[in-house]
Parts: sequence; structure tokens; C-alpha cells
Amino acid sequence: MSAAHDKKFFNIFTLVLGVLILIALGIYFLARNVAVDTQEAHVLQDPAMQAAVNDRIAPVAKVAVSGQDNSALAAAKPQAAAPAAELPGEEVYNMACIACHGAGVAGAPKNGDKAAWAPRIAKGLDTLHKHAIEGFQGQAGFMPPKGGRVDLADKSVINAVDFMVAASK
Repeated sequence: MSAAHDKKFFNIFTLVLGVLILIALGIYFLARNVAVDTQEAHVLQDPAMQAAVNDRIAPVAKVAVSGQDNSALAAAKPQAAAPAAELPGEEVYNMACIACHGAGVAGAPKNGDKAAWAPRIAKGLDTLHKHAIEGFQGQAGFMPPKGGRVDLADKSVINAVDFMVAASK
């Protein structure tokens, strides 16, 4: 009786497994059929995608031959970076400064803490602006240049300093 049950179980198990494999293969081929149409139309014919592929498969070096025109081998001139946008102080504070000045990390005075900001404000706004832009190592802690966001415009950093000073007076 046990052998008959085992044989019946094995037959049903094989049948279920076969059906599941057929369903999986059907889904696979359906997905491939849809993907081919989608990939052809949207990805492979996209000029940006073609340019990216050409950049990746371009030779890493070129050989200059003496006595021939090698002007095509000249290094490309770097493009100047676009100037950073000037952002309001509160936006810069919430985006960059809050990480340290919100919790007082590394000796940073918390925004709105009048006692911690008073000696710094006494040195003058020009000094605060300079330290925020160029960075500063003081006895209380460390201020990285532009708060670690060197992509910010100087005026944006100045706006953030003015925002924190105004909140701490």
C-alpha cells in the first residue's frame, strides 16, 4: 500500500511541477516578446543610449604616428561648470547645515542657541562668512568648507549663515 501511495504522490508531484515549469516558460517568453518591442522602440534607438554605448566601447587610447596628421588625438578641452544657483538661507540650512547645526555635532552651535552663537557673532559677520566658506578649525570644533557642500555658491552659504545668525540673536 505504501508503494502505491508513493507512486501516486510522485505522479501528481511531477504533473504539478511540469505545469509550473510550463507556466514559468510561458511568462518568460511573453516577457521577452514584450521587452523586445519595448527595448527596440525606447532604448536601443534612443540617441542618448547610443552615445553612452559608443563612449563605453570607444578605445581607451589612440596612437600618434610620426609624419601624419594627429590633430584628432588632441585632448578635449574641459567644459566650464555651470555657476551654482544662489539659494535662500533657510533652504541651504535645511539642505546642508542642519546635519551639524541641528544637533550640535562636532562643536557646531545649534541653530537658535543664543549663548553658543554670541561669541561667534561678536567676531563679526565677515568672519563668520569667511569661516563658513573657507572652513575653520577652532577650539570648540571643526567647520568644513561650505559645510561639506562645495557645490554651493558662496552667496548661498552667506545666506545660510545670515539665517542662523538671525535665528540666534
